[in-house]
Amino acid sequence: MKKKGLVHIYTGDGKGKTTAAIGISVRAAGAGLTVLFSQFFKEKVADSEIIMLERLGIDTAIFDSVKSPLFNPDISTDHLTRETRKSFDRIRTLYTRKEYDLLVLDEFICLIAEGVVSEEEALAFLESRPGTLEVVLTGNGASEKLMQYADYVTNMKNIKHPYSEKTCARKGIEY
Repeated sequence: MKKKGLVHIYTGDGKGKTTAAIGISVRAAGAGLTVLFSQFFKEKVADSEIIMLERLGIDTAIFDSVKSPLFNPDISTDHLTRETRKSFDRIRTLYTRKEYDLLVLDEFICLIAEGVVSEEEALAFLESRPGTLEVVLTGNGASEKLMQYADYVTNMKNIKHPYSEKTCARKGIEY
């Protein structure tokens, strides 16, 4: 009998949320679990982590049509909400076709924090998952209600970061 899947949150303003989600994905795949790593708000480019996840046999679903309204002010919230709902439907289809043990929703928390979906819609989406599916959520701005829903919560706190000194993100380190 499979155990109940738990919900993990990696939030906060510090670096390491996606890195932690990738780490648990690799660990799960190494243990023979099936993993779906999905990502919102990030451009679909040849990101180093996505290349390696796929090489390790981890399924990926990159939703680059769901972009941050903070960085793309020309994109309407209505458009982003429609695209997000499509991505939720796509994820449901994927985990209906193939039984996954772990689902990563990278930058999912930002969908709520930036008003793309409501907290209620996000929680309903999580509630609709198969009961044995372990879920990892990342993104800055997790609400108290979302953190109460989760089983694990880690808050990444930024103490010092080279970006403050105008150092650009470096391939292989930050992306």
